[in-house]
Amino acid sequence: MAHGFMGKILWVDLSRKQLKDEPLDPKMGREFLGGYGLGARILFSRQKAGVDPLGPDAILGMTTGVLTGTDALGGSRYIMVGKSPLTEGWGDANSGGNVGPYLKFAGYDAVFFTGISDKPVYLLIDNGKAELKDATHLWGKDSFETQDILREAHGKDLEVACVGPAGEKVALIAAVMNNKGRAAGRSGLGAVMGSKKLKAIAVKGNMKVPVADADKSKEMRKKHMANLGPRFDFISACGTPGLFNMSCESDDAPCKNWGGAVVIDFPKYQDISGEPVVAKQERKYGCWRCPVACGGIMKASTGEYKYEAGAHKPEYETLAMLGSNLLNNHLESIIKANDICNRYGLDTISAGACIAFAIECYENGIITKSDTDGLEMTWGNHKSIIAMLEKLAKREGIGDILADGVKKAAEKIGKGSEKYAMHIAGEEIPAHDSRGGPPFAIAYGAEPTPGRHTQGGEGPFPEGAMPEFDHSSFKGRGEPHKYGSDFCQVYNAAGICMIVFGDAYGHADYLIEALQTITGWDLTREELQKTGERIDNIRQAFNIREGLTSPWKYPDRMLGVPPKTEGPRAGITVSEDDLYNEYYAARGWDRKTGKPSKEKLLELGLDDVAKVLWP
Repeated sequence: MAHGFMGKILWVDLSRKQLKDEPLDPKMGREFLGGYGLGARILFSRQKAGVDPLGPDAILGMTTGVLTGTDALGGSRYIMVGKSPLTEGWGDANSGGNVGPYLKFAGYDAVFFTGISDKPVYLLIDNGKAELKDATHLWGKDSFETQDILREAHGKDLEVACVGPAGEKVALIAAVMNNKGRAAGRSGLGAVMGSKKLKAIAVKGNMKVPVADADKSKEMRKKHMANLGPRFDFISACGTPGLFNMSCESDDAPCKNWGGAVVIDFPKYQDISGEPVVAKQERKYGCWRCPVACGGIMKASTGEYKYEAGAHKPEYETLAMLGSNLLNNHLESIIKANDICNRYGLDTISAGACIAFAIECYENGIITKSDTDGLEMTWGNHKSIIAMLEKLAKREGIGDILADGVKKAAEKIGKGSEKYAMHIAGEEIPAHDSRGGPPFAIAYGAEPTPGRHTQGGEGPFPEGAMPEFDHSSFKGRGEPHKYGSDFCQVYNAAGICMIVFGDAYGHADYLIEALQTITGWDLTREELQKTGERIDNIRQAFNIREGLTSPWKYPDRMLGVPPKTEGPRAGITVSEDDLYNEYYAARGWDRKTGKPSKEKLLELGLDDVAKVLWP
């Protein structure tokens, strides 16, 4: 057994109700680090191209990284993997909380599901013993109720990842929920889980993750705690809502479905920023052993919108997509919207984008009150926003159309509505503006998971580790962005929280030291960069084998076509050549198709992948 891993993968055939253990290949563990690296390696090898992501041949995985459940700071993550029903390509969704570590404490590095159950079930893993159990009594329950019922049945030390009613009804923007407010939200993998009639994955255990040297591991953690970066106090105090003001001031945050400028159209953005949010917070919340504790548990509502004490604090993306994006400065309505999404199991990024799409369609006469059941869908109308979100969560009325995301909604509505569908390849665009943010602009359109704010970037890294470039320009970023993306793949696959890595650690050398200490591997920065490159290439190869091409197509609005006329990012138009030419050249991917070169795949040891893509 390799250090950092439990050494076992569980395979669950839902159609046949069969469970089987499989040893984890230590070589695969080192080459892919667990997480979505392991997931992509396994799905490329064992899932045929062209399968229906909601069908029985689709594989759904829950994976952990080599650092999940260890002394490494931020080692709390798990990643759901599968074919995305939104993009029809590679899908992954990352979440914190406690489930990831406890899956390992229960004895497994990953679980993969095939088939479709004939009735609702949940998977229970208790210290290495796994069984499928009837979930008929849980079907229809929200994610809070589901977690409470399962803990009452199996003990308070049980950790649960589940789908809510949105996932049960196969809403394509459904999320997998845990800890009543942590979400594996992107890629529509909650819909995949619901399509399999898999209500929950429940885990408990007290096994220890094996490490190379337990004493050195503890020393490493103390050292890293003492060297937390300067942004640690800021993030710890407010969490991600503390980023909201600066994003609004720089015109990075969305406004009017990306058609406006916050400082011009939404001057009261401070009403929903970090300090007002924290004022409604009862206590801080942290994922497993997290030193940052950026989350929050809210007090019970005393205003117009009722939510119970225990609702989770909305994160930056939620505040932006359901706040500034909709010109909604009614904070309690945003907390309520966040609670609806958490209970029903919806991605708040996609949900906010769908409501913005509906408002702009309404504003332009494409849909009317007869379509919205009398709701007046106008900017800032928080009552209609909440009412429409509830329709979406329940798949009622036009909410049934919106629940599958803006791309499919525009296809069904027609009448030119596609102009207002802000997505990239089917994935709704998150709350950072590509027109003035080159790292996001490249990542949204060039990475294997489109429209993803947690991919790519150009730092922070040790001085001299990355080629120098002009941070204000879209040009000259090919090699630097590739370097940053490589390390992004590493910390995501390894199970590290990007908030801790980016805002607390400070640079990649801490990550390297953590991996060396936990695993005992004689790692170098060069090997880790190649590992990240290998992970990104097999995710990209998955898409190519599915018949997809990249770079992905942007909505004109997000390229500045036409450019904004007001605000800090007025006049900016982004050239797709500037975004992609240098980056794809650095990656060794074809500029027109995104196909990795045969030489690159062989260099990374992906010989079998090369044979598939280059027969």
